[in-house]
Amino acid sequence: MKKINLTLFFVLFVFAGYAQDNYSELVRSALKVEKKALIAEVMELNAAEGNVFWPVYNDYERELYAINTNYLALITDFANNFENLSDEKAKELLTDANKIHAEKVQLEKTYVKKMLKILSPQKTVRFFQATNKINIMVDAKLASEIPILENIE
Repeated sequence: MKKINLTLFFVLFVFAGYAQDNYSELVRSALKVEKKALIAEVMELNAAEGNVFWPVYNDYERELYAINTNYLALITDFANNFENLSDEKAKELLTDANKIHAEKVQLEKTYVKKMLKILSPQKTVRFFQATNKINIMVDAKLASEIPILENIE
């Protein structure tokens, strides 16, 4: 876990380019590699645990990637409509944001069950702690880049 700050600094720095499509994909690829390396370090898995953990982890990340693709599209949609955001568009964005949040919560619930089948409860907690810390730091960076809507009525 000691490497988390340096790794996440890199992640947060490069993830700032989320609005540019090609660059965004490069950033997401780098994030994926860095995140996996960090998870490997944090989890301290033996060979038997690793053999069952990594396929489940890869499935989790694949599903999370799809959800995060929708999240980035939502951010882009907000950015594209920021200056002239109508009430209708605001409602649509809120609905979409809630849907994405619910999908993330459901994904975590699903994978908590899967992880508990292959890992001890403590290692399952460790995985979700590390994953949540990474997600919180990335979300905080994104939040700092997204302006608050000021023109209200």
